[in-house]
Amino acid sequence: MAKILNPTTHDIGGLYVKRVLPHFDKKMVGPFIFFDRIEPNDFPIGQGVNVRPHPHIGLSTLTYLLHGSILHRDSLGNNLEIHAGDVNWMTAGKGIVHSERESFEVRASPHHIDGLQCWVALPEDMTEIEPSFCHVKKQQLPYIIHDGIMMKLVIGEAYGLSSPVNTYSPMFYVDVVGSANSQIKSPNPQQETALYIIYGSVTVGQQDYQAGDFILFDSQDTEIHFATDARFILLGGDKFTKTPYLHWNFAAYSKERLEQAKQDWQAQRFPRIPGDDKEFIPL
Repeated sequence: MAKILNPTTHDIGGLYVKRVLPHFDKKMVGPFIFFDRIEPNDFPIGQGVNVRPHPHIGLSTLTYLLHGSILHRDSLGNNLEIHAGDVNWMTAGKGIVHSERESFEVRASPHHIDGLQCWVALPEDMTEIEPSFCHVKKQQLPYIIHDGIMMKLVIGEAYGLSSPVNTYSPMFYVDVVGSANSQIKSPNPQQETALYIIYGSVTVGQQDYQAGDFILFDSQDTEIHFATDARFILLGGDKFTKTPYLHWNFAAYSKERLEQAKQDWQAQRFPRIPGDDKEFIPL
């Protein structure tokens, strides 16, 4: 039977987020080791998102906005805005540094932001790969429209679609919007699966779920019914046989590697962000 994983609330650089993963009852869903809902935030002139430079190792980050924009800068030299519907996929591998702020034009006007951020664990034999970055515009993502439902594949493979984003293990992340009384099947009952409701309500099994619920499926949960007009995210993938350790922004399969990353950041041995190297988040 499906069950709800309840979130905790955190403040990150001016943003309030609801964090579901990692959860006491479930550390990972497929490769997804971290799941934040960026709460809808309205900012006045002069205020907004301001996440200073910080490091990552051993994982990929996925930023997927529902409204607004974020200015991404990283130690590879990337400097661009993420807009609603685009995919921002950064693979840290052996180490990367990035910041999440806003453009001058956004900060200079009242603005709104709302979205989702995930961390995806790398397989153990790929944690030390070279860092990389991929940005895909929403128009380049594959989608299906059928029987009152639209599905957009963000990363991975599902429903016969394949995302242009390069991933490192079998997974899926699908944005779904549909009308009341429609229904779909989960992408692959053999994979771990969760559903996060952005708007409306859905029925899984005999249970109704509402906006804000993060629902962990079991193997019998294959049908999703739209109780109302609704929008939700389906995510998951092959179960990891080994769960990496997490400390701050680091993922590693040994505590020694985590300790090395901590020492490297304290000693400022990570690469710097061109044009955004005047400040950083301490360990």
